[in-house]
Amino acid sequence: MSAEGSTKAVITALGANLGIAVTKFVAFALTGSSSMLAEAIHSVADSSNQALLLIGGKRAERRATEEHPFGYGRERYIYAFLVAIVLFSLGGLFALYEAYHKIRDPHPIDEWQWVPIAVLLVAIALEGTALRTAAREADRVRKGASWVQFVRRSKSPELPVILLEDTGALVGLVFALAGVGLTLITGDGVWDGIGTAAIGVLLAAIAIVLATEVKSLLIGESANAEHVRLIRRAITEGHDVPSVIHMRTMHLGPDELLVAAKIAIDLQDDAREVADAINDAEARIRAAVPIARLVYLEPDVLRKGR
Repeated sequence: MSAEGSTKAVITALGANLGIAVTKFVAFALTGSSSMLAEAIHSVADSSNQALLLIGGKRAERRATEEHPFGYGRERYIYAFLVAIVLFSLGGLFALYEAYHKIRDPHPIDEWQWVPIAVLLVAIALEGTALRTAAREADRVRKGASWVQFVRRSKSPELPVILLEDTGALVGLVFALAGVGLTLITGDGVWDGIGTAAIGVLLAAIAIVLATEVKSLLIGESANAEHVRLIRRAITEGHDVPSVIHMRTMHLGPDELLVAAKIAIDLQDDAREVADAINDAEARIRAAVPIARLVYLEPDVLRKGR
């Protein structure tokens, strides 16, 4: 359900941003507003990002090979990191560059003054729809966590990326509306440049947050506390494994977990009994946490002080 919900949110956002980008470019061509150009490039960046997320999700589905025995699940993290780079460079830096030139050489909006306002209002409605879809899908999996906790702790990058992008898009549209509106009211094009600069700072900040969170996933994050608790309990539920000496977990992808543990065994058990105990414990782990695809258990003797 999580993967399907993520894909739905990405496709909804992609459709909205493609339509918005076209209307913003038309508005820029008619008015010369730098805020409209910055917002148009922002929508292009967002559309590119959503395409990257879809490509990453598709490539992550490939089967494991001899060269990549743990599969390709982490490709979703790589493409999410590329999203942060695109958002920072194509979105944030371009907007700041455009703002610099607009503030140095401001021009009022003399023709088609109603066009940017109409385009921005339509864009706000479309972005709101995309954000509502992403929030609805996220509600199914965040399990009572706050939105900040969900973005920071989610092992699936698509929904947090879309939530941050759509939220940034809505706030950016408000900045653009303020810049264009003040330019029309005062006749001073500097306000258009200031609105563009605010959009650039916003996009750069969101990109940095995204890069920081995805970098942690790329390095390798452990299972969440609930999954760790369930795995430990599953190992020791049977009478054949008295305790877990130590355990390590790592996400190979959002839906694939590696579990490696050293478990205590009875000194009196023979090789067949040890093998049966390991097999039973592995089965219990996979039943308790289905995303625990790769499980490696090493038997050892529990010594005093260990």
